[in-house]
Amino acid sequence: MLKTLFSTFSFYIYYSGVIMKIEHIAIWAKDIDKVCEFYRKYFGGVVHPIYHNPTKQFTSRFVTFDDGARLEIMHRPDIDVGSGEMFHVKHPQGECSDHTCMGIAEPQDVGHEVSQHLGFAHLSFSVGSKEEVDRLTKQMSTDGIQVVGQPRTTGDGYYESVILDPEGNRIEITI
Repeated sequence: MLKTLFSTFSFYIYYSGVIMKIEHIAIWAKDIDKVCEFYRKYFGGVVHPIYHNPTKQFTSRFVTFDDGARLEIMHRPDIDVGSGEMFHVKHPQGECSDHTCMGIAEPQDVGHEVSQHLGFAHLSFSVGSKEEVDRLTKQMSTDGIQVVGQPRTTGDGYYESVILDPEGNRIEITI
């Protein structure tokens, strides 16, 4: 038996008498400190002490958010960020207006094709209002963060923008 339960801050799954939730998401990074600082500065994450396993040459830090969600930012020198098979998303002519599309960052927003890959697609942060989506996106753009999708209402009804974190991971900022 599978049911979903929604709380104010978390997505829970009830399966065979057990309540489960996603505990954390992990991201490989070249520069752990730079990525952790990004999530602290723009999304209010609390950065925890570094963990290092010298035998495996593995280093990580957790970033925790007010609602209990956690990111694990990880590094190992033999993991090459971006080594996965890539494909490109091209703008499908006539499917989007200036302010609506199907949730894909529009290449005309940045003047080039937007790279995507199989696997992890994006992380989404809810900031509570259209005004905050607009404000935070503008602040990030001013700070030199790459905006790959300007604030807009998508075809599936989300008001969002899309930016890239310091390692090129796609981040949606939504209501």
